[in-house]
Amino acid sequence: MSTPLKEAVRDLPLPAIGEPVIEVHNLTKRYGRNIVHQHLNLDIRRGEIVTIVGGSGAGKTTLVRQILGLEKPSSGSIRMFGEDLATVGAEDMRLMRTRTGMLFQHGALFSSLTVFDNIAQPVRELGKVPADLLRDIVMLKLEMVGLPCKHASKMPAALSGGMVKRVGLARAIVLEPELLFLDEPTAGLDPRSSDEVVDLISTLHRALGLTVVLVTHDLDAMVALSTRVAVLAERRVLIAAPVEEVAGVDDPFVREYFLGMRGRRALQALPPERRAKLPRAALAPAFGSMGGGPC
Repeated sequence: MSTPLKEAVRDLPLPAIGEPVIEVHNLTKRYGRNIVHQHLNLDIRRGEIVTIVGGSGAGKTTLVRQILGLEKPSSGSIRMFGEDLATVGAEDMRLMRTRTGMLFQHGALFSSLTVFDNIAQPVRELGKVPADLLRDIVMLKLEMVGLPCKHASKMPAALSGGMVKRVGLARAIVLEPELLFLDEPTAGLDPRSSDEVVDLISTLHRALGLTVVLVTHDLDAMVALSTRVAVLAERRVLIAAPVEEVAGVDDPFVREYFLGMRGRRALQALPPERRAKLPRAALAPAFGSMGGGPC
């Protein structure tokens, strides 16, 4: 599904990489005796798309929840937009959250609300907004994510999986955030719908100058979108770098995840100038039987 927005921003440059908007320093997170993160460090700079990957139980969602202020670290610090989350007051935290948007894995739409009301909900939470202005805001966001206005009156149960993701994205950007968090945005979609969502994320990143934090197992989406990839392993960020550099790290998880057949196939779709920087193992034939590689 093409959108007018995609055509409008086709020739625009990618957002310039700027100052850090998220700074995680020496983070440790414990649940009883279970240590999820230990001395973890990660910076995310304005304009980047940073993908967080890691094995099951590596703490990807836990890290995002701490960055969003939904959980507190056991020790260490997290700064967002230059503010230490441990010392930010409730009102300032509420305002800070209006500068962020979140797309949940399965859309997390309110099943009892229409598409219009789902998208309008964050605006209504801020206070009274004139009905005509609210309608204009919601319809603009629907247009930006490539959905005709006729879908505004539908209930979530009447939507396809790809449409649910688009409505979730419209709600995530309705307050014009600077920072967008995406949790498995292509999960459960067929290949065509997955490609369309990846294309939409890329378009919104370029159009709105967003900083994006992406959690995904989708190797194709990771390679297509990421400025850098942050690998969670051994309770810390093992490396945060462009994917062609990450693929060369001598680590068991990296080898399994990036250099299996599916990983190699995704990496070999990189542009030639980036593909030339891949380790030799990533350039081995990636087509044939579907055995090997991560699921």
